[in-house]
Amino acid sequence: MPTISNKGKQMPESPIRKLVPYSDIAKKKGHKVYHLNIGQPDIKTPEVAMNSIKNLDIKVLEYSHSAGFESYRNKLSQFYKTHGLPIEVADIIITTGGSEALLFAMGSTMDQDDEIIIPEPFYANYNGFSTASGVKVVPVISTIDTGFALPPIADFEKLITPKTKAILICNPGNPTGYLYSKDEMDQLAALVKKYDLFLIADEVYREFTYDGDIHYSVMNLPGLEENAIMIDSVSKRYSMCGARIGCIVSKNKELMATAMKFAQARLSPPTFAQIASEAALDTPQSYFDEVISEYRERRDTLIEELQKIEGVKVAKPKGAFYCIAQLPVDNADTFAQWMLESFDWNKETVMVAPAAGFYSTPGVGLNEVRLAYVLKKEDLIRSVQILKEAIRVYNLK
Repeated sequence: MPTISNKGKQMPESPIRKLVPYSDIAKKKGHKVYHLNIGQPDIKTPEVAMNSIKNLDIKVLEYSHSAGFESYRNKLSQFYKTHGLPIEVADIIITTGGSEALLFAMGSTMDQDDEIIIPEPFYANYNGFSTASGVKVVPVISTIDTGFALPPIADFEKLITPKTKAILICNPGNPTGYLYSKDEMDQLAALVKKYDLFLIADEVYREFTYDGDIHYSVMNLPGLEENAIMIDSVSKRYSMCGARIGCIVSKNKELMATAMKFAQARLSPPTFAQIASEAALDTPQSYFDEVISEYRERRDTLIEELQKIEGVKVAKPKGAFYCIAQLPVDNADTFAQWMLESFDWNKETVMVAPAAGFYSTPGVGLNEVRLAYVLKKEDLIRSVQILKEAIRVYNLK
């Protein structure tokens, strides 16, 4: 019998999506499932984006340039400059989602068995991208007790080896919602310059900050032009997850020329989605003001409700739309599956993402879950009521 690759065997399952079969079973039983497991906003995609593709008169659906449409890159550069980011057209390659941008970044900066340091918990697919790229993730642990703040720089420094090529952060963070301060960004900048490393910043949640805190982009760090790589996407900003359009951004000419070779190998990003993404740049500020206000209220509602459950510990997120909660259960994976498979409260249940999959250190985060506050407030309140009852029943077993 032909054999599967070791790389394929090592590819991790998504902690966000692996429980979907159990969710499907619950729904077939007639149970309503509240999805707190996935960052799929219920916010409407801007009309200007949707209208741009409704009445297209295209005779041939052509390839675009491998770097993406020039008109889109020009407009995107202006968008960034308007928001204080000094990004030129030549600094941008459009990708098929932020996912492909991360793959391009890893492929352009790391060889087989090279190492990348990532504060954990981190976006679970970083594990998958690293495995696909033959790269070893070296985790540096942040904790719920500090609200998942940046670990001490000394913790990073002691992990650096000759094989270390980059540090990867998500800012604001998925799954923690943590927003790095200017001081934390400056510390990282000094470290990567000292050791000639790349600093890759996944900034797809840049707009989502809630308490007057300012987002400090890797592209605004002085003297870091050769080290900084920014990952971006339209998915969350415009609630366009299905468009699969992102970009890799850097001032490093050699890096971008290398990334372009990867871009050419996959030909081009999708045409319709680029047209919609370019149009989305005309979204009025009022759209974002309303969205941010809504998410702030949702965050406050979720945190307030969770804090009412005895034994639950939760770190209040400063950005994005996720939080990590520590539950009084023995194993969050088992609990999450049980809630879908064997539990309902008045024919309703909740789907969460077990947080162990957001760590690469074995045995960490076993009683933690990631919750996405992408549902309306009344649904969040109901979800936490169900979660509270589920914890009670589960612990009586």
